[in-house]
Amino acid sequence: MTFEDTAEIASSTLQRFATAAGVTIAGEAWGTSSGIPVLFIHGGGQTRHSWKQTAQYVASHGGYRAITVDLRGHGESDYAPDGDYRLDRFVEDIADVVSQLSQPPVFVGASLGGMISILLVGEQGVSASGVVLVDVAPRLEEAGVERIFSFMQSHQGGFDSLEEAAAAVEEYLPHRKRPLDISGLEKNLRKGADGRYYWHWDHRMLGHANREKAKHEERLLAAAQSITVPVLLLRGILSDVVSKNVAAEFQEAVPHARHIDITDAAHTVAGDSNSAFTEAVLSFLQEVSTSHVK
Repeated sequence: MTFEDTAEIASSTLQRFATAAGVTIAGEAWGTSSGIPVLFIHGGGQTRHSWKQTAQYVASHGGYRAITVDLRGHGESDYAPDGDYRLDRFVEDIADVVSQLSQPPVFVGASLGGMISILLVGEQGVSASGVVLVDVAPRLEEAGVERIFSFMQSHQGGFDSLEEAAAAVEEYLPHRKRPLDISGLEKNLRKGADGRYYWHWDHRMLGHANREKAKHEERLLAAAQSITVPVLLLRGILSDVVSKNVAAEFQEAVPHARHIDITDAAHTVAGDSNSAFTEAVLSFLQEVSTSHVK
């Protein structure tokens, strides 16, 4: 199997998920509607487009229903009218999304998306077929988390051009080779009335994130230890958020979880080494599918 083989990749359909909170969640789906759902949940400050290549490949090569969503306040989903971006609000939104799926999904969550997945499955008892945690664990390295928040806070005034935004990303992710074509970056930006480019998420979210970042560690650990379905931790080997020690702690706390390090990747695993990341996710999905058949 070769990741570059895209001949079988199907087009997507746009999705709109209503929630009890009145916030509409935007999504995109690939693959057969009867396939096992694979729900991709991005990290804070990202959008569903972070998963596009992986979602396409999973749908085309495994018969799965790959679904990517924008969290509240991100991308094309509604911004919270009351500015409420507490972790529990994200959890409630995605629980409402899952209730509209045909069968229990495999969760693939990065960073904030991984925390949501842990709480949904381990604390809220939402049915799942498996959980993939992308560079996230109950405990995170403080220095790495601070670097993320620093980046998100430093560009609230927007950018004059895509080139300026690309330069900011390049400075933040020095390990990642800058693409020759930066037009794809536009999907993570919105153009304001002033003509400047802004990240496609609600900056009010940062207030809650800063207050909550150390609050839920014990809660997340208890939830993770309650998960009984297959779990895979994919860590970027260059990550300053999930260190080798953090990964070891997680495996000790959740003995049935598997752990794979992705070479040449930092915290933004899917974007740093997408081919290796996608192959690891697809392999896990195939194992989960096989266990279901048995």
